[in-house]
Amino acid sequence: MTEPSLPDAEALLAALTTQMRPHVTAQTGLVGIVTGGAWLAERLHRDLQLEVPHGSLDVSFYRDDFQHKGLKHKVTPSAIPFEVEGRDLILVDDVLYTGRTIRAAMNELFDYGRPASIRLAALVDRGGRELPIAAQFVGTMLALPAQYSIELKRDAQGRLSLALQQP
Repeated sequence: MTEPSLPDAEALLAALTTQMRPHVTAQTGLVGIVTGGAWLAERLHRDLQLEVPHGSLDVSFYRDDFQHKGLKHKVTPSAIPFEVEGRDLILVDDVLYTGRTIRAAMNELFDYGRPASIRLAALVDRGGRELPIAAQFVGTMLALPAQYSIELKRDAQGRLSLALQQP
């Protein structure tokens, strides 16, 4: 079986930025899910020229599989440097798959306040949803066999790339 090829992450980010531009204001809050989503939120914030600082969430303690998988080796504190209450938010993740990470992120976001709205941006949507969650902004849709996972990587210069992982 031939290993699937992956698209260029920088081109996907450019497409995502173009999609999002007409739907954000300078006061839109971007919140990236650690790690890949936080990197994307940082770049989108800059490219969309938003005034509100971007935030990041580490959803490790909010996952519904926390007791089965345990804690990942490096948990970082979440940081939302703006008022969530009443604000339009865009939650940013690198790969949307089952929807469970997004559910965990929304649970954590509500600990910060009640946003006016939450929309979702994902660099890659690979289908396979287990929960009724859909992204409003997507870089690409990519069907992969279940044994593969996709990881977003960032080099020393900040350039993004996608890598295929097989457990």
